[in-house]
Amino acid sequence: MKNIFILCLLLWPAMLPAQEIPLNKYGLPVISSVPLYEQQVKANSEMRLVRVNNIAIDVRYATKDNFTKTALYPFAAVWLRQPAYEALLRLQEYLEPIGLGLKIFDGYRPYRVTEKMWEIVPDDRYAANPKTGSGHNRGVAVDLTLIYLKTGKELPMPTPYDDFTEKAHHDYMDLDAEVIENRTLLRTLMEAHGFVALETEWWHYALKDAARFPLMDIGFEELK
Repeated sequence: MKNIFILCLLLWPAMLPAQEIPLNKYGLPVISSVPLYEQQVKANSEMRLVRVNNIAIDVRYATKDNFTKTALYPFAAVWLRQPAYEALLRLQEYLEPIGLGLKIFDGYRPYRVTEKMWEIVPDDRYAANPKTGSGHNRGVAVDLTLIYLKTGKELPMPTPYDDFTEKAHHDYMDLDAEVIENRTLLRTLMEAHGFVALETEWWHYALKDAARFPLMDIGFEELK
């Protein structure tokens, strides 16, 4: 009985705020106010969204150069939950001695943006269904690739970012050996640092325990 009580105390900070999150039209708990987000962070520091500033970024959703042909973010920035960001920093540190680094295309994505994407690409192989939400909405999914630190050039990968074809799948093998090797390297490194691959997008990874982080719909301006 004592052990159960101790376990409840340990879990309480992460559990209590979730009970207060209002449900959206699909019955999903979505944090859409800054005070509620701050309440979560106060209860559990792992809930904090940290702005990426030590890893290269290329946020195409802040421009019209993306599959929606419209700017979805007001400015170029990447946020990730603290555990996800710290894992990527450890990976970046591991890569630096061999002249490689990371480049992030996207991290936290407000839920409203997921709704817009679904209107354009209603295919759950390539876009998250708003009825379930996305790891991006939870702040623990990341779209990224590998780069050469000296030049900033991306390592050859199967497709460009956000290519919605079978060539982007992890099991697509009609590729040059170097490309397959690079894709495998990225996956091996990400999995070794606690992430899980999305089989239909070589660039997309999420923390294994993504579901414990609530969905969020707070805009970049509010986070800034």
